[in-house]
Amino acid sequence: MTEALFDLAFPLVAPFWALMVLAPGRRWTERVAASPLIALPALLVHGAVVAGHLPELWATMSNPDLGALRELMGSPWGASAIWAQVLAWDLLIGAWIYREGRRVGAHPLLMGPLLVLTVVLSPFGFALFLVVRAVCDARDRPPSVVTDR
Repeated sequence: MTEALFDLAFPLVAPFWALMVLAPGRRWTERVAASPLIALPALLVHGAVVAGHLPELWATMSNPDLGALRELMGSPWGASAIWAQVLAWDLLIGAWIYREGRRVGAHPLLMGPLLVLTVVLSPFGFALFLVVRAVCDARDRPPSVVTDR
């Protein structure tokens, strides 16, 4: 059962990523990416995986310890739970990046690869997008006028 849930998690979020990467200008994509409910399928997988292990999960997460976390992640249910959680949060980050990219006018040919990087290695995609956003915001900002008073 745990392996089936693990295998199900990514296909549940992939359509949302595909919309943002392959159909960024569609109104449907904008509406979908605006909803935090896109993370719900992965979170339901997470809930199904951890349902029988809540005491173990609570003990590990409420008192962080590297050994205990390594043990949890070494178990099939623990790895599956972390995987589903990461997919959900990465999707929320990706949707924010998508929306912000649209807001600052970043070109879809730049945003597509950036979103793919985010789905694979979210910290790098997120950091790179922050640079892109800063450049786009600076480009759109009118030059400041300095006056002596």
